[in-house]
Amino acid sequence: MSKLGFIGLGIMGAPMAGHLQAAGHQLFVNTVGPVPDALTKGGATVCASGKDVAEKADIVFIMVPDTPDVEKVLFAKGGVAEGLSAGKTVVDMSSISPVATKDFAKRVNELGCDYLDAPVSGGEVGAKAASLTIMVGGPEKAFETVKPLFELMGKNITLVGGNGDGQTTKVANQIIVALTIEAVGEALLLAAKAGADPAKVRQALMGGFANSRILEVHGERMVKRTFDPGFRIELHQKDLNLALSTARSLGVALPNTATAQELFNACAAHGGKAWDHSGMVRALELMANFEIGQKA
Repeated sequence: MSKLGFIGLGIMGAPMAGHLQAAGHQLFVNTVGPVPDALTKGGATVCASGKDVAEKADIVFIMVPDTPDVEKVLFAKGGVAEGLSAGKTVVDMSSISPVATKDFAKRVNELGCDYLDAPVSGGEVGAKAASLTIMVGGPEKAFETVKPLFELMGKNITLVGGNGDGQTTKVANQIIVALTIEAVGEALLLAAKAGADPAKVRQALMGGFANSRILEVHGERMVKRTFDPGFRIELHQKDLNLALSTARSLGVALPNTATAQELFNACAAHGGKAWDHSGMVRALELMANFEIGQKA
């Protein structure tokens, strides 16, 4: 049994922490808002601050929304850094800036501790099913130590390289996901406007080369009009901002990523920042003045 800290018990963090607890590990937790009853009833110790978590745990997991949130958790007054002692490990599973991650890792390393950036893909469904894809950046020795814990939360776990490389991989992942959502949305919208049954079109496409998890899961959301998150559009906007800002700094053009971001922006302008990211199709539908499922 390990002494584990977990900071950030939202849609993703709560089930992830639950898997660690179910495996018999002792949890020390901190989050904004109430700690889920399932964790406290399972024996989790609620801590008043990140410092308190870091003092009690040997490995501290962080799962919060954005770069400033991670920086605050780590380095604000009462933050994790104040409670660390040499030999401990910080594992940030949030999706944040690769550039900032390298700085955070350096500052944690200076305290005699290891740092892993380990963002995930798979959304709420993957978090609950312990089937997340986990992309890790950091030293191999620390990765091997934490890997059995990653295996309690995910299925596809890869050490990509050094600190920051995990976050870079997640940015690449979010580009592919956004562009595939856009492609599935265009395809199903065209099929529906042409008079075909979009549910049957989706079923047919799932048997061919166009099949993907996006077509399977988000295509169904588009057909059934179920846009409760899931993964919120505002979070995917954040990830594409990271992609576009990183691309600018590297002199790389990402034209279709920029288009996907504008479609998310259109959704947000229509009150949809909290929709599931499959709701991007609504921006396409607005331009077409036609909704999937509507009779042509």
